[in-house]
Amino acid sequence: MFESSTLSPAACRILPYAIYLGFLALEQLTATFGPAQLIGFDQRWLYPAKAFAVAIALVWLWPRYAELHAPPRWSSVPLALIAGIVVWVLWINLDHGWVSMGEPHGFDPRGSDGHIVAVLAISRLLGAMFVVPVMEELFWRSFIMRWIFKPDFLSLPPASVRFLPFAVAAVFFGIQHHQWLAGIIAGVIYGILYMRSSNLWLPTIAHAVTNGALGAYVLMSGQWRFW
Repeated sequence: MFESSTLSPAACRILPYAIYLGFLALEQLTATFGPAQLIGFDQRWLYPAKAFAVAIALVWLWPRYAELHAPPRWSSVPLALIAGIVVWVLWINLDHGWVSMGEPHGFDPRGSDGHIVAVLAISRLLGAMFVVPVMEELFWRSFIMRWIFKPDFLSLPPASVRFLPFAVAAVFFGIQHHQWLAGIIAGVIYGILYMRSSNLWLPTIAHAVTNGALGAYVLMSGQWRFW
Protein backbone atom coordinates (compact mmCIF):
# COMPACT_ATOMS: atom_id res chain seq x y z
CA MET A 1 0.00 0.00 0.00
CA PHE A 2 1.24 3.50 -0.85
CA GLU A 3 2.51 5.15 2.32
CA SER A 4 2.11 8.87 2.98
CA SER A 5 5.64 8.87 4.41
CA THR A 6 6.99 8.66 0.85
CA LEU A 7 5.59 12.10 0.02
CA SER A 8 7.50 15.30 0.69
CA PRO A 9 6.08 17.83 3.18
CA ALA A 10 5.18 20.09 0.25
CA ALA A 11 3.39 17.30 -1.63
CA CYS A 12 1.34 16.45 1.47
CA ARG A 13 -0.06 19.97 1.50
CA ILE A 14 -0.43 20.28 -2.26
CA LEU A 15 -2.21 16.97 -2.91
CA PRO A 16 -5.60 17.72 -1.24
CA TYR A 17 -5.67 21.12 -2.95
CA ALA A 18 -4.77 19.55 -6.28
CA ILE A 19 -7.65 17.07 -5.90
CA TYR A 20 -9.97 19.99 -5.22
CA LEU A 21 -8.74 21.85 -8.31
CA GLY A 22 -9.14 18.70 -10.39
CA PHE A 23 -12.80 18.51 -9.46
CA LEU A 24 -13.22 22.22 -10.22
CA ALA A 25 -11.81 21.60 -13.68
CA LEU A 26 -14.25 18.71 -14.14
CA GLU A 27 -17.12 20.96 -13.05
CA GLN A 28 -16.05 23.55 -15.62
CA LEU A 29 -15.89 20.85 -18.26
CA THR A 30 -19.41 19.65 -17.55
CA ALA A 31 -20.68 23.23 -17.48
CA THR A 32 -19.05 23.94 -20.85
CA PHE A 33 -20.38 20.89 -22.65
CA GLY A 34 -23.73 20.96 -20.87
CA PRO A 35 -25.97 18.21 -19.44
CA ALA A 36 -27.35 17.12 -22.82
CA GLN A 37 -23.93 16.02 -24.01
CA LEU A 38 -23.33 14.28 -20.68
CA ILE A 39 -26.58 12.29 -20.76
CA GLY A 40 -28.37 14.43 -18.25
CA PHE A 41 -25.56 14.44 -15.67
CA ASP A 42 -26.12 17.03 -12.94
CA GLN A 43 -22.73 18.55 -12.20
CA ARG A 44 -23.82 19.63 -8.72
CA TRP A 45 -23.34 16.03 -7.59
CA LEU A 46 -19.62 16.48 -8.16
CA TYR A 47 -19.48 18.59 -5.00
CA PRO A 48 -20.19 15.74 -2.53
CA ALA A 49 -17.66 13.62 -4.43
CA LYS A 50 -15.13 16.45 -4.30
CA ALA A 51 -15.58 17.03 -0.57
CA PHE A 52 -15.33 13.31 0.14
CA ALA A 53 -12.20 12.84 -1.99
CA VAL A 54 -10.42 15.77 -0.34
CA ALA A 55 -11.49 14.60 3.12
CA ILE A 56 -10.07 11.12 2.43
CA ALA A 57 -6.77 12.68 1.36
CA LEU A 58 -6.64 14.82 4.50
CA VAL A 59 -7.34 11.87 6.77
CA TRP A 60 -4.71 9.76 5.01
CA LEU A 61 -2.11 12.50 5.31
CA TRP A 62 -3.10 13.65 8.80
CA PRO A 63 -0.04 12.12 10.53
CA ARG A 64 2.13 14.38 8.34
CA TYR A 65 0.40 17.60 9.42
CA ALA A 66 2.40 18.44 12.54
CA GLU A 67 0.98 21.98 12.53
CA LEU A 68 -2.48 20.54 13.27
CA HIS A 69 -1.41 18.20 16.05
CA ALA A 70 -1.20 20.95 18.68
CA PRO A 71 -4.59 22.29 19.82
CA PRO A 72 -5.04 26.05 20.08
CA ARG A 73 -5.13 27.88 23.37
CA TRP A 74 -8.76 28.17 24.40
CA SER A 75 -8.22 31.82 25.31
CA SER A 76 -7.44 32.52 21.64
CA VAL A 77 -10.49 30.79 20.18
CA PRO A 78 -12.91 33.73 20.74
CA LEU A 79 -10.63 35.91 18.59
CA ALA A 80 -10.82 33.33 15.80
CA LEU A 81 -14.61 33.23 16.09
CA ILE A 82 -14.83 37.03 15.88
CA ALA A 83 -12.44 37.10 12.93
CA GLY A 84 -14.58 34.54 11.12
CA ILE A 85 -17.73 36.60 11.62
CA VAL A 86 -15.97 39.80 10.49
CA VAL A 87 -14.89 38.11 7.24
CA TRP A 88 -18.44 36.81 6.71
CA VAL A 89 -19.91 40.32 7.13
CA LEU A 90 -17.40 41.70 4.65
CA TRP A 91 -18.07 38.84 2.25
CA ILE A 92 -21.79 39.45 1.93
CA ASN A 93 -21.23 43.18 1.46
CA LEU A 94 -18.34 43.11 -1.02
CA ASP A 95 -20.13 41.38 -3.88
CA HIS A 96 -20.62 44.02 -6.55
CA GLY A 97 -18.85 46.19 -9.11
CA TRP A 98 -15.08 46.32 -9.29
CA VAL A 99 -14.64 44.20 -6.15
CA SER A 100 -15.80 41.11 -8.03
CA MET A 101 -14.52 39.27 -11.09
CA GLY A 102 -16.92 37.97 -13.74
CA GLU A 103 -20.30 36.50 -13.03
CA PRO A 104 -20.75 34.28 -9.97
CA HIS A 105 -21.82 30.76 -10.79
CA GLY A 106 -23.16 29.97 -7.34
CA PHE A 107 -24.41 26.63 -6.10
CA ASP A 108 -28.19 26.21 -6.15
CA PRO A 109 -29.19 23.05 -4.24
CA ARG A 110 -32.84 23.19 -5.29
CA GLY A 111 -34.47 20.48 -7.33
CA SER A 112 -36.77 20.93 -10.31
CA ASP A 113 -39.70 21.32 -7.91
CA GLY A 114 -38.07 24.31 -6.25
CA HIS A 115 -37.37 22.52 -2.97
CA ILE A 116 -33.88 22.19 -1.55
CA VAL A 117 -32.25 18.80 -2.14
CA ALA A 118 -31.05 17.94 1.37
CA VAL A 119 -28.02 15.88 0.33
CA LEU A 120 -26.72 18.66 -1.92
CA ALA A 121 -27.27 21.40 0.68
CA ILE A 122 -25.83 19.44 3.60
CA SER A 123 -22.79 18.20 1.69
CA ARG A 124 -22.09 21.74 0.48
CA LEU A 125 -22.38 23.17 3.98
CA LEU A 126 -20.33 20.46 5.70
CA GLY A 127 -17.69 20.49 2.98
CA ALA A 128 -17.35 24.27 3.23
CA MET A 129 -17.12 24.17 7.02
CA PHE A 130 -14.98 21.13 7.75
CA VAL A 131 -13.03 20.20 4.61
CA VAL A 132 -12.25 23.39 2.70
CA PRO A 133 -10.84 25.38 5.68
CA VAL A 134 -8.40 22.61 6.62
CA MET A 135 -7.34 22.08 3.01
CA GLU A 136 -6.90 25.78 2.21
CA GLU A 137 -5.17 26.76 5.45
CA LEU A 138 -2.69 23.91 5.06
CA PHE A 139 -1.99 24.99 1.49
CA TRP A 140 -2.06 28.80 1.64
CA ARG A 141 -0.96 29.63 5.17
CA SER A 142 1.14 26.71 6.38
CA PHE A 143 2.75 25.92 3.01
CA ILE A 144 2.69 28.77 0.48
CA MET A 145 3.13 31.66 2.92
CA ARG A 146 6.19 30.03 4.51
CA TRP A 147 7.60 28.24 1.44
CA ILE A 148 7.95 31.47 -0.55
CA PHE A 149 10.24 32.77 2.18
CA LYS A 150 12.01 29.49 2.93
CA PRO A 151 11.77 26.23 0.90
CA ASP A 152 12.33 24.27 4.12
CA PHE A 153 9.06 25.80 5.29
CA LEU A 154 8.44 23.48 8.23
CA SER A 155 11.48 24.91 9.99
CA LEU A 156 10.19 28.48 9.67
CA PRO A 157 8.11 29.78 12.60
CA PRO A 158 4.96 31.49 11.27
CA ALA A 159 5.85 34.67 13.16
CA SER A 160 9.06 34.94 11.12
CA VAL A 161 7.28 35.27 7.77
CA ARG A 162 8.08 38.60 6.09
CA PHE A 163 5.63 40.97 4.43
CA LEU A 164 6.18 39.92 0.80
CA PRO A 165 5.35 36.18 1.19
CA PHE A 166 2.50 37.13 3.52
CA ALA A 167 1.09 39.51 0.90
CA VAL A 168 1.61 37.09 -2.01
CA ALA A 169 -0.25 34.31 -0.19
CA ALA A 170 -3.11 36.65 0.75
CA VAL A 171 -3.46 38.07 -2.78
CA PHE A 172 -3.38 34.72 -4.56
CA PHE A 173 -5.78 33.27 -2.01
CA GLY A 174 -8.11 36.18 -2.71
CA ILE A 175 -8.06 36.13 -6.50
CA GLN A 176 -9.04 32.47 -6.62
CA HIS A 177 -12.46 33.68 -5.46
CA HIS A 178 -15.07 35.54 -7.48
CA GLN A 179 -15.14 38.20 -4.74
CA TRP A 180 -11.44 38.92 -4.96
CA LEU A 181 -11.28 41.87 -2.55
CA ALA A 182 -13.18 40.04 0.17
CA GLY A 183 -10.92 37.06 -0.49
CA ILE A 184 -7.74 39.11 -0.10
CA ILE A 185 -9.01 40.64 3.15
CA ALA A 186 -9.86 37.15 4.38
CA GLY A 187 -6.35 35.99 3.46
CA VAL A 188 -4.86 38.89 5.40
CA ILE A 189 -6.97 38.19 8.49
CA TYR A 190 -6.34 34.44 8.45
CA GLY A 191 -2.64 35.04 7.84
CA ILE A 192 -2.34 37.42 10.78
CA LEU A 193 -4.08 34.91 13.03
CA TYR A 194 -1.55 32.26 12.02
CA MET A 195 1.48 34.50 12.43
CA ARG A 196 0.37 35.92 15.78
CA SER A 197 -0.62 32.58 17.31
CA SER A 198 1.79 30.19 15.52
CA ASN A 199 -1.11 27.75 15.56
CA LEU A 200 -2.85 26.79 12.30
CA TRP A 201 -6.05 25.87 14.10
CA LEU A 202 -6.94 29.51 14.70
CA PRO A 203 -7.16 30.58 11.03
CA THR A 204 -8.79 27.23 10.29
CA ILE A 205 -11.46 27.88 12.92
CA ALA A 206 -11.99 31.42 11.64
CA HIS A 207 -12.25 30.11 8.07
CA ALA A 208 -14.78 27.47 9.17
CA VAL A 209 -16.88 30.09 10.97
CA THR A 210 -16.88 32.31 7.89
CA ASN A 211 -17.96 29.46 5.63
CA GLY A 212 -20.52 28.18 8.11
CA ALA A 213 -22.09 31.60 8.59
CA LEU A 214 -22.10 32.17 4.85
CA GLY A 215 -23.74 28.79 4.24
CA ALA A 216 -26.44 29.48 6.82
CA TYR A 217 -27.05 32.90 5.29
CA VAL A 218 -27.31 31.46 1.79
CA LEU A 219 -29.76 28.75 2.85
CA MET A 220 -31.95 31.23 4.72
CA SER A 221 -31.87 33.99 2.10
CA GLY A 222 -31.64 32.03 -1.13
CA GLN A 223 -28.69 34.17 -2.25
CA TRP A 224 -27.10 31.27 -4.12
CA ARG A 225 -24.49 33.48 -5.80
CA PHE A 226 -22.49 33.45 -2.55
CA TRP A 227 -22.10 29.66 -2.84
